[in-house]
Amino acid sequence: MSAIVAPDLDDRRYDDLVTQARSLIPRYLPEWTNHNDADPGITLLQLFAWFTDQLVYRVNQVPELHYVKFLQLLGIQARPARPARVDLTFATATAADRVVPAGTQVSGPGPDGKPVVFELSEGFTAIGAPLTAVQTFDGFAYRDVTGANTTADQAFAPFGPHAHENSALLLGFTGIGAGGLGPCTDNPITLMAYVSRGRAVPLAQAGALAVPPPARFAYQYWDGAGWEPLGVERDETAGFTATGRIVVHGPGSGAVRQAIGQVATPLYWLCVRMVTGTYERGPLLERIAPNTVPARAAVTLRDEVLGGSDGMPEQGPLTLSRAPVVPLDHPQRVRRADGRWVTVESLRLEIDEGSGFEVWQEVDDFGGSGPDDPHYLLDRNTGAIRFGDGRHGAIPTANVAAPMTNIVARRWVAGGGAATNLGAGSVTTLATVLPGIKTVRNELPAAGGADAETVDAAKLRAPAELQAKGRAVTAEDFELLARAAPAAAVARAHALALTHPRYPGVAVPGAITVLVVPDAPGNTPKAAPATLTAVCAWLDRHRLVTTEVFATCPTYRRVRVVADLVIAADADPAQVHRAVADALVTFLHPLRGGDDGRGWPFGGPLYSSDLFRVVLRVPGVLRVRDNQLTVELDEERQPFCRDIDLGIGELVEPLDPDLRVGYA
Repeated sequence: MSAIVAPDLDDRRYDDLVTQARSLIPRYLPEWTNHNDADPGITLLQLFAWFTDQLVYRVNQVPELHYVKFLQLLGIQARPARPARVDLTFATATAADRVVPAGTQVSGPGPDGKPVVFELSEGFTAIGAPLTAVQTFDGFAYRDVTGANTTADQAFAPFGPHAHENSALLLGFTGIGAGGLGPCTDNPITLMAYVSRGRAVPLAQAGALAVPPPARFAYQYWDGAGWEPLGVERDETAGFTATGRIVVHGPGSGAVRQAIGQVATPLYWLCVRMVTGTYERGPLLERIAPNTVPARAAVTLRDEVLGGSDGMPEQGPLTLSRAPVVPLDHPQRVRRADGRWVTVESLRLEIDEGSGFEVWQEVDDFGGSGPDDPHYLLDRNTGAIRFGDGRHGAIPTANVAAPMTNIVARRWVAGGGAATNLGAGSVTTLATVLPGIKTVRNELPAAGGADAETVDAAKLRAPAELQAKGRAVTAEDFELLARAAPAAAVARAHALALTHPRYPGVAVPGAITVLVVPDAPGNTPKAAPATLTAVCAWLDRHRLVTTEVFATCPTYRRVRVVADLVIAADADPAQVHRAVADALVTFLHPLRGGDDGRGWPFGGPLYSSDLFRVVLRVPGVLRVRDNQLTVELDEERQPFCRDIDLGIGELVEPLDPDLRVGYA
């Protein structure tokens, strides 16, 4: 939880008021020329500023403080900052495999020049053998797609243009050791599969029943005589419909180097073969990247002594040295000595009451806490910790053996903010010493970082929070709760009632699909599978038992505006061209567009008159020549001067407009 801090309605103080009053003297009383402190008029002015300063102080207490305190009373708190996430690719210095442990830190320069540190929440083994070749097999012929896999802005169909049973994706590796001629690695091989944005359809479902992937695959390796089964630890791609990791067991000495298909060089081959299933449209990959794992812009801190208990009610606040506190990706279950189970969702707080350190449970409030419940409150934005009063929440017992050191923050993760969204290729500095690791780099930009919620935003959210009352019943409730999902940077959400993603166009009772738009850069922000899973896990705690909830990404329609503009004689054509293009892209943007600047409305039609209005209000534009302003929707020219309807829940991907700019 995060506290809402009351803002200053007027942040001027005594010195500011005196300075402002002095600056107004020449305007209203030009004959007053002596502005020194010895002048009686200046003395009166200073006295007036002192009284005004006292008045401003009182004004700042009401009504905003009353409003904020009322929100706090209702349990409505500001959302803490969120850290950006990024995929990091490691390269070994030699052909030998190297372990990259959990907690490894890599940094890049932030906007203010200070380093932004990213940390791996899970360790992995970086294999020394590079991925040398990539082939596809459509059931009849091989195709070498190595060039497409290593070239930006190119994509390839991993199972051919029409994915079907027995089609396969083949990955060729060299061996470990000098020259790559040694045996195949027997360590886990970590791969990141990047699905083309146009084909990625990540989907998550609340509850125990998971949506099955559209196809089932077998993982194999070549042993010289045939394809043998290969163990797989994880596959996050949902049948290559979403970007995610694939981790398979290295075959070791069982693999045999051989030239296969269109690759004449003998290599160790791994194979992902489609066993069963069908696709409406086959998968499309941008690339397969080995030794690539996710990291987030937050660091793990441990073993900080916060103080000691004095045995008094409502102790606190005790404050962590680093904030904001980031929720764990995977909450941990810990059993105390008294048999109670504690779920660690962000901070592992331990207290020694005389019998050794025990874990306490973080709660949202003490409303459901009994006198013996080891519960505490955590303000994740500031790191402040509070305890109960002995009736609602237990009071930590004072420990005479450790009177000042029996409360310890054993482990937590801190970080976040919009400044952690670094560009591609900028996270390259190893902050952790890793022998045998040569380089690290992020091929894609970091995304998802967001600053703490402002008071104004919390106030706008408050009415919906009160209406929902913590339960997801109406579509508006699902949208509100999806935006509030912890560990998910959700900027917008739209709930479609009676909608099942597997049965489009059919009203399915009890089903609701939530379209999620993350706080991410680009004109088509799409939620990662981890984000959708976090949203569904959160909604699962608040939905009705009879409701079937799904989370997925909206469909984006590609929109390009084509116009011939007449500009003023003193206008610069290049500047006007850029200004009009920026105005149109911003107006249609899924996060910044629309009339209110909060994002293009889901399914909102494109009105021709609105596009004319956006263009004509740009300085320097006189008119649209012959009213020639048209729209291309998914590369298809639409009728002249006609409004364009979008499908339910669809959003716009604004493309750079095709503009002709000239003088009359």
